[in-house]
Amino acid sequence: MTNKTRKAAACVVLFCSLLLGCSGMNENGADAPVRASSEVQDEVEKVSSSILEILSLKAKMTEAGAMISPCEGGVYRAHHPWGIYGPPAKDLEEAMNRLRSQLPEKGWKIVKDGPDDSRAKSPQIVADSADGKFSVDARFHGRKSDDPAQLEITVQSACFRPDSASPS
Repeated sequence: MTNKTRKAAACVVLFCSLLLGCSGMNENGADAPVRASSEVQDEVEKVSSSILEILSLKAKMTEAGAMISPCEGGVYRAHHPWGIYGPPAKDLEEAMNRLRSQLPEKGWKIVKDGPDDSRAKSPQIVADSADGKFSVDARFHGRKSDDPAQLEITVQSACFRPDSASPS
C-alpha cells in the first residue's frame, strides 16, 4: 500500500468514526454492556468476513485488524477498517450492488445509500445490523486519479464498557 493510499485510508477511518460514531447504538454509556474488548474485536472481524462473502471478489485486501477506540462517556467500540483493490472498477461496482441487495436479505437495515460527503461524491452504503450491535460503511472509489479503484469498508460495533480484565 502506498503512503498516499495509507493516508487516504486513515482519513476514511477518521471520517467513518466521526460519521458513524455511536449514534443509534447505545449512546448512553450507562446503558453500554460490559464486554471483553478482545471478544468484541473478534465479532467485528467475523462481521467483516461476512461482508467480504457478500462482495464475492477475488482481490487484494488491506491487512488491518479490528481496533478499539473511544465512544463518548467512557465507553468504547471496536472498528475494523479494510479495503479491497485490484479488480476492474466495473467488478467493484457490481460488488457494491451485491452488498446493496444482499444486506437487507441478511437482516441489515440500509440507513444511507448515495454519495458520501467527499468532494468526489463517492457511492456509499451505510447499514446497521438488525440487532443494533454492528454498523457497516462501504464506499466505492472509482479510478479518478493514479490510485486504482477500490472499495473501502469499515465495520464497527456498538459502544461497550470493557470488563476489568480487558485492556482499553
